[in-house]
Amino acid sequence: MDVGAWIGSLRAEGRRIAAVAAGLSPDDPVPSCPEWNVRQLLRHTGWVHRWAGTMVRDARLEPPGREDVLPDGWPPDEGLVDWFREGHERLVSALESAPDDLECWTIMQVPDSRTFWARRQAHETAIHRVDAELVSGAVTGFGTEHAADGIDELVVFFISRPDRGPRAPEARTLRVVASDAGRHWTVSFGPQDSAGRAGGEGPVDCTVTGRASDLYLYLWNRIPPDDIRVEGRGDVLDYWSEASF
Repeated sequence: MDVGAWIGSLRAEGRRIAAVAAGLSPDDPVPSCPEWNVRQLLRHTGWVHRWAGTMVRDARLEPPGREDVLPDGWPPDEGLVDWFREGHERLVSALESAPDDLECWTIMQVPDSRTFWARRQAHETAIHRVDAELVSGAVTGFGTEHAADGIDELVVFFISRPDRGPRAPEARTLRVVASDAGRHWTVSFGPQDSAGRAGGEGPVDCTVTGRASDLYLYLWNRIPPDDIRVEGRGDVLDYWSEASF
């Protein structure tokens, strides 16, 4: 995928969240995020869109504060979906108009800020779209390319952040095989940190194999492993499911 594809995904996924949420009650619980209801899901995702959009639009070298992102506080429930749509469209517009050589703050050191935020927000929004759909009861899957890219973003980048990713009392290894994408990844974690890389050979404690879309949602703890083949130590997946993403 490239910047254009990530921005296109971000646009489509955000619009889908709004369309689904418009038919839900703000008080409906979100089964994949037990502490949340639809109100909190929209607030969280709408906040993140505004936060990232401000960073990109203003080329900020430090992350914006709450007063920059939410000067008027949270919207009333009756205006929540429209508020979400507005922040989402602002982010899409900011990424579309940003120069290729944009320099702004990012979560980690990267050579290309615009690419980083387009990719991160595409996958952030896609996973929260699934959260909204899980409330309504009908989840739409993902294309192989998007899902494989999402697995790569999660296991190579996201879980390596401090206080993220799985932990275990002793070192454990997990191999993720996306059978329809012809790609695999290897993840290592233990008591202190976790990290992943594309590829990898040799024995591991556990291997999960399936379609990229199923693995993408499973690794983000959004669906059970019903359509995934598991080989090796099952406790490795128990540690994964307890991770903070």
